[in-house]
Amino acid sequence: MKNYLKSAIRLFALILTTITFGQEATWTIDKSHSSIGFDIDHLVISQTEGTFNEYDATIKADASDFSDATFDITIQAASVDTKNERRDNHLRNADFFNVEKYPTINFKVTEFKKVEGKKYKVIGLFTMHGVTKEVVLDAIFGGLITHPSFGTRAGLRITGALNRYDFGLKYNAAMEAGGYILGEEVRIDCRLEMVKQVKA
Repeated sequence: MKNYLKSAIRLFALILTTITFGQEATWTIDKSHSSIGFDIDHLVISQTEGTFNEYDATIKADASDFSDATFDITIQAASVDTKNERRDNHLRNADFFNVEKYPTINFKVTEFKKVEGKKYKVIGLFTMHGVTKEVVLDAIFGGLITHPSFGTRAGLRITGALNRYDFGLKYNAAMEAGGYILGEEVRIDCRLEMVKQVKA
């Protein structure tokens, strides 16, 4: 009984230490080498691309393979950029993002699961247009590198698809020849270069 009690105490101490001291390393995104992009079908026959230029992230990871990583990414919806001012203004209004009412898009990763090699699954809660749903995306972890001038860096590419109708972005128009002007599926392509922060 005494040995059992000692073992239980050691286990509790280990768990407490993990909770208290886990994921000490924090990372920031180097936006000059990163992008949060998307594309959507246009007129059935082609695709239109866009990016979000303003975003922030809280990233923590200690493991060299990022298997313990946690992410919380917040995007400013008004920063949408499709290289067409008229279209961007339309995307900001109530037909789409309605940025006055819903200024941010958030992705809070609940699990960053290694599949094999550099392939991962990113599972988390995605909030857009006032709707939150769990989504599963694919990721490729590029690895870590330490450079005397650039510090320790990690690379990550996240891809996948969302149905915009699931989040209440249902604006569309039918074409005479059949089909709709815009597709329902929005394909995501995020490329992140992250920098490990050095403790003072």
